[in-house]
Amino acid sequence: MAETEKGIKLDVLFNQLPELGASDLHLKAGNPPIYRIGGELHRAKMEPLTGKQIYSLVEEWLGHDRMTELYQKGSLDLGHTFAKGRVRVNLFLQRGELSLAARLVTDKIPSLEDLHLPASLARLTDEMQGLVLVCGITGSGKSTTLASLLHMINRKRRCHILTIEDPIEYLHHDARSIVNQRELGLDCHSWPDALRAAVREDPDVILVGEMRDPETFQAGLTAAETGHLVFGTLHASSAAGTMGRILDLFEPSKHKLIRQSLSFNLRGIICQKLIPSYREGVSVVPVVELMFSNPSICKAIEEGKDARIGDLIAVGRDEGMQTWTQSFVDMIRTGFIEKKVAREYAPNKDALEMALKGIDIAHRSIG
Repeated sequence: MAETEKGIKLDVLFNQLPELGASDLHLKAGNPPIYRIGGELHRAKMEPLTGKQIYSLVEEWLGHDRMTELYQKGSLDLGHTFAKGRVRVNLFLQRGELSLAARLVTDKIPSLEDLHLPASLARLTDEMQGLVLVCGITGSGKSTTLASLLHMINRKRRCHILTIEDPIEYLHHDARSIVNQRELGLDCHSWPDALRAAVREDPDVILVGEMRDPETFQAGLTAAETGHLVFGTLHASSAAGTMGRILDLFEPSKHKLIRQSLSFNLRGIICQKLIPSYREGVSVVPVVELMFSNPSICKAIEEGKDARIGDLIAVGRDEGMQTWTQSFVDMIRTGFIEKKVAREYAPNKDALEMALKGIDIAHRSIG
């Protein structure tokens, strides 16, 4: 990398990401630009950047209004397209100075097969109405899974897809569908306002990047009730836990109505986590708990019997559902993860051990 400081722009630093084979860029006062290459951080061969230089770089890129927003909030997420690709950027203040973390986002939207996700997920793209939730912690691949599902709809259906994101990560180009993507802070000011406006924009499919407050969730649920297919995300660790997470958003007096609406309108819950893989060329794979609504599950949701959901998923294997344990077992059988890694990450270690013994017995009997 050139050692010049004068005239350098953020896009020059972003362009280095694909050139260096890097996944991330970090800017921090007192350091040169830092790139993550092959999982490790490497400092660029140039003079350290001062806090003032980083501020100037970002201000030139963002403009005055968004800089004001950044300093009011303390952090800001956004997406950016540059000459050689696209990045997801987080700007944040630390010890009073501005720092930047940017991740390179691939231009190609991966398929379910590319992501090693269950093929049965595709059935959700055929739904005409209802609510689909993708759940997991930050960094569990929720956005990529959603992008893959929307890409599938875009290629096979003639409809209007409208997304509300913070920030926009994957750019969808019109195929059989038309796709409009709105970014929070740039095209709209809040999740609930954008969702309420969305139903007046003739969408068939709506993506809501986050459903973390009662107003947003209620607006999304109302959109599903009125004939739209709504995809959203939540931070929850299981399908059963998702019910509790949703109800926690609302006053107890509203729980019965929310359960009734979910029993009629919920189409599926995808809970996922990314697990280190030992297959060559694959760094991580998703392990997925997958629930599709059926009469038994809808009844359990309406009656508040959330503890039954896990068992109903387990017996719904023929319908394409799978528990965490079943997913871990599948990934072991197909050679994506090792048993010791599965034991470390599995939420129900006893169930996994029983299932693994079953695999071992089966292998011995075959041999």
